[in-house]
Amino acid sequence: MAFTAADVKALREKTGCGMMECKKALVETDGDMDKAMDYLRERGLAAAQKKASRIAAEGVVLPYYDAQTKKGVVVEVNSETDFVAKNEKFMHFVEGVAKTVLATDPADVEALKEAKFDGTDRTVTETLNDLVLSIGENMKVRRFARMEGIVATYIHAGGAVGVMVGFDVADEAKAADPAFVAMGKNVAMQIAAMSPEYLCKSEIQQAELDKMESITVDSALNKPDSLPMPILTGLINEAIDGKKWTDEDIAIYQGLDNKQRKNFTNFISKEAYEILAGIAVSHKDEIGANKIFAGLVQGRLAKQIKEVCLLEQEFVRSDLFQGSVGEYIASVAKELGTEVKATRFIRMMKGEGLEKRSDNFAEEVASMM
Repeated sequence: MAFTAADVKALREKTGCGMMECKKALVETDGDMDKAMDYLRERGLAAAQKKASRIAAEGVVLPYYDAQTKKGVVVEVNSETDFVAKNEKFMHFVEGVAKTVLATDPADVEALKEAKFDGTDRTVTETLNDLVLSIGENMKVRRFARMEGIVATYIHAGGAVGVMVGFDVADEAKAADPAFVAMGKNVAMQIAAMSPEYLCKSEIQQAELDKMESITVDSALNKPDSLPMPILTGLINEAIDGKKWTDEDIAIYQGLDNKQRKNFTNFISKEAYEILAGIAVSHKDEIGANKIFAGLVQGRLAKQIKEVCLLEQEFVRSDLFQGSVGEYIASVAKELGTEVKATRFIRMMKGEGLEKRSDNFAEEVASMM
């Protein structure tokens, strides 16, 4: 059966595969359009299996929100190179995956792969295989997370980071107000930039707080020059009186004036400093019971909590508002005349935790030769 250039073009439009692949398919199937499509699908599966072992840690993270259903999702789809992430076909696929999640509500990624891809009768896996054949890179749907209600989204650096943050708004009509929309985007940008781990302190489990406190105590003891002066003086006296320092270090310290002693670590040896830290650790229980030290630890712990909890972080857009993120949200709520609360957030970073591809162009050329 003969075929024309128009047949090649039609097959390309139906499958998204390259012109040469479509021409080859029609040659192999004697111009039969249906058989050519099956041929390309089989080729797509073969291509996907062949490329499956190749590292895919690039790609994009896409937050997608349907305002009508008030449902949102953040999806990550990986590719081998960042170049592919800018491909129109790839981005169309990623958006289709997001829409598929909202439409089919899959339990996990494996269930998603078997779901019908948005607007088609083919599965997500089959559609992905076609794309692998068309583009020529390994690609994977890695993960997704959903959210319902009033949501703000933000995409950073073309899909390097995707954020979705949810709000409770007493008067939901206010969610369409430009002031609320701007606030939602600003909070989402804050999450992208500052990477909070929790919404607020109440979300942190007591075991995690205890762990943070223990680490803070150990860190302070191992950095004795940061300890309150009465405690530090006692440690230094023990090092000197107990001859735990060398005679040289003792002489150096005793030769310092009061101003120099404030920066004594610049004068004593590294070994002497480590000995001082060891003395501090050996008195952990005693120092831990000291009220001054306890206050220091609680102060440092509060600072850490402020850094990891979104609502307690300093709002980075100080040109708009000076204060915490929680206070910023409250100020906008007051302006709108309603109650607004941030309820949760999702932050995904492209390739987070994945092995990165390492290219050596010289080695690649040498191997080809």
